[in-house]
Amino acid sequence: MTGPLVVVALGGNALLRKGQKGSVEEQWGTTVHAARQLARIAREGVRLVVTHGNGPQVGMILEAFEALPRDKPRPTLDIATAMTQGWLGFLVAHSLDQALGETGRTVVVATRVVVSRGDPAFREPTKYIGSYYSEEEARRLAREKGWIMKPDPRKGWRRVVPSPDPLHVVEHDSIRSLALQGKIVVAVGGGGIPVDESLQPVEAVIDKDLASSLLARQIGADRLIILTDVPGVAVNYGRPGEKWLERVSVSELEHLYAEGHFPPGSMGPKVLAAIRFTRETGKPSSIGLLEEAYEVYKGLRGTQVLPE
Repeated sequence: MTGPLVVVALGGNALLRKGQKGSVEEQWGTTVHAARQLARIAREGVRLVVTHGNGPQVGMILEAFEALPRDKPRPTLDIATAMTQGWLGFLVAHSLDQALGETGRTVVVATRVVVSRGDPAFREPTKYIGSYYSEEEARRLAREKGWIMKPDPRKGWRRVVPSPDPLHVVEHDSIRSLALQGKIVVAVGGGGIPVDESLQPVEAVIDKDLASSLLARQIGADRLIILTDVPGVAVNYGRPGEKWLERVSVSELEHLYAEGHFPPGSMGPKVLAAIRFTRETGKPSSIGLLEEAYEVYKGLRGTQVLPE
């Protein structure tokens, strides 16, 4: 296989849609749908690496842990992330093999991602995870477990953990080697299992789009495609003067990002991931709708971020 090497990052909607409760049947349905979109790209001879989010699923696991009797041990967040890599990796790999009719072509790589313990995120954790608690329960958990608890604007109190910047994908050589052999590789699930500079696991959440961009750069990918639940990137999204960006230079996108057009909790990480990839590699990146994945790959839909 000699086609381009492409990293495709699947948003959480690819595996569990808004409003769904997370039943096995729902997750199979959404994953099969996503796999059909990816299969159209793979049939073009593309050497494909697929990454994915894990927000709803890791939340389920953490809530299950927290519901255990108080005398039972609770696995740490890095273990929960590893569990979702196996869980969701299986769904994606099996669905892709069936969509392509090629059993065993898709492989799943449990992936560690290095972060720095000196990252400012460790001094001010902001990522909400797990169950909601009363203030009294939150204070008890903070004392007993050393958790940092904050009031969630949505309701109640929740645990918060750091979301540090990804620095290095440990398994990137293996991922590249498998992709060049013609395998479809599922990797960096949930942003990767966080480890520090000495490869010791840490409790943190890594943004999967930033981790996907890092992986794409490390393996020498020709393209980064980020698939989500909106048609692309818009300035003034949902407000007067809304403008969708179809083709934009990386410099122009950097300027818009610096002006604060893309909030951290929504499109911000996706835009930053695309900027980092295109700026460092001089190759294009794309952000678009999952249902239009093939058209986004072809440059017909979504936002196409172009090098200078």
